[in-house]
Amino acid sequence: MSGQHEVLIVGGGLVGASLAIALDAQGLDVGLVESAAAGQLPAVFDQRNLSFAVATVNALTALGVMAKLPGPGGPIQRIHVSRAGDFGSSLLQAADYGRDAFGQVVVARDFGAALEARLVELKRLTRYRPARCVGLVEGADPELAEGLRGIRVADAKGERVLQACLLVAADGTHSGVRDALGIAVDDFDYQQTLFVARMRAERAPDGTAYERFGDHGPTALLPRGDRHFGVVHGVHTDQADAVAALDEAGWIARIQQEFGWRVGRFLSAGERSRYPVLKRVAERTVAQRAVLLGNAAQTLHPIGAQGFNLGLRDALTLAELLADAPDPGADAVLQAYAERRRVDRQQTLQFTDGLARFTGNASPLLRPLRSLGLLAAGNAPALQSMLAGGAMGFRGHVPALCREAAR
Repeated sequence: MSGQHEVLIVGGGLVGASLAIALDAQGLDVGLVESAAAGQLPAVFDQRNLSFAVATVNALTALGVMAKLPGPGGPIQRIHVSRAGDFGSSLLQAADYGRDAFGQVVVARDFGAALEARLVELKRLTRYRPARCVGLVEGADPELAEGLRGIRVADAKGERVLQACLLVAADGTHSGVRDALGIAVDDFDYQQTLFVARMRAERAPDGTAYERFGDHGPTALLPRGDRHFGVVHGVHTDQADAVAALDEAGWIARIQQEFGWRVGRFLSAGERSRYPVLKRVAERTVAQRAVLLGNAAQTLHPIGAQGFNLGLRDALTLAELLADAPDPGADAVLQAYAERRRVDRQQTLQFTDGLARFTGNASPLLRPLRSLGLLAAGNAPALQSMLAGGAMGFRGHVPALCREAAR
């Protein structure tokens, strides 16, 4: 059995599904290899809280995804930044930049449901699920047509060969396609673990997103649309088991101590999930008739909530370039893609990594520098504008769909 497409996407998560929707609007023949069975959402669509920059909201609105959300998103109208033990703080307000909000907080499970609702409407998409890529079809293999990239996928019926003008690896941090292509990665372990939970407080969210840095990692409080807060709490990895073992009262007390009383007393908490914090950056994002997107190309420290927003801009930039390309996998197309993504990718990687290392360093020598930095960020209009632009997703080449929501 064989299948042939113009574009073959491996990975049906946040970025892969978004790309499939964008390409369908262009009339391309697309195949999507997904690990989850029909009727199930991939594991990535859990109770995590995703911070969508306004550029992301614009694009997902234009693609018809935001209208499919089963619950309301929480607008981020202000961003308050501080660090435990340091003086000074910074407050960014969307209204100062002529915006209603910097973006929205959306629960990952709700986003998964919205993407699925759009995927089932697509007329040209072929979905292979549940299926997994087990290797590439190389060079002289008789099953591989000339000018195409081929992969072998396994499903309940056995193995089959799929071929495409362009192979897209959107299969996450531990990308099997990236490894099969022989693309090396640069890894850095921050020795942190993130805990994510929904929490309710005496005061309901008012549109303010809080980022509180500490020696052990960041604690973020995000305004969800269901009158709860999404809490992201970073700890040293060697403390992770002890934090995971806390009962609800112990967890609430820990977050209260870390965050303080800006939203009053924390009253309840939902189930906690934990995730290791790793930076993994592919040394290149393109190969012969292949491209890496999202976490397969770069997995970032989640500080500043840049990961998915960056990955979506990867996908939409690729979609723009394929709109008028006679051959989606042509080397000129892929080189143009890499160049368009260069500035945004580099600046976002530098920002997140630098922020994570600088704010997480416990050295008392850095305390006055951090405090001065927070004061400067709160009082320097030029610096504030740069930070606000990054928070809204306007960095480097911005895909057209990100610039303005469909009217």
